[in-house]
Amino acid sequence: MPTTKTLILNNLEISQKIDRISFQILEDNHLEEEIIIVGISNNGYLFADKLAKKLKKISDVKITLVKLTLNKENPLSQDIVIDKPTNILSNQVIILVDDVLNSGRALIYGVKYLLDYPIKRMSTAVLVDRNNKRYPIGTHYTGLALSTTLKNNISVEFTKGEMSAYLS
Repeated sequence: MPTTKTLILNNLEISQKIDRISFQILEDNHLEEEIIIVGISNNGYLFADKLAKKLKKISDVKITLVKLTLNKENPLSQDIVIDKPTNILSNQVIILVDDVLNSGRALIYGVKYLLDYPIKRMSTAVLVDRNNKRYPIGTHYTGLALSTTLKNNISVEFTKGEMSAYLS
């Protein structure tokens, strides 16, 4: 039986959430010289890229975008890596970004990896928080909090310049 997809966020709504989260990040970090936006590979990184671009438009704070790659299903099965030298993390404010907070596994392993470095402060940001966490992690910046069943799936799509989020 095919699953039906229900649109929960359209392009305009996601753009508005990016704007709001960007202003919140800037408000909390306006005295900083640099903010490092770390996006979890694939959609988390695409969402992080949108946040970084917006932050660069609204602020003079230096924004550095970093991609963190891990296996979301089994983070211990491969090394977690970032696409920039790790020394850039030292004494910096880090915002760890993912598209959807499902179980919390990807975020918590991302946090664990980043805490191996002497960072100044860390926050987390997600577009959609499903409220079905299996790991003790929360978000500081959330576009949409949505209570779902464990059978539901949230998917975020970035295609042809358009963004959308679906519940199935």
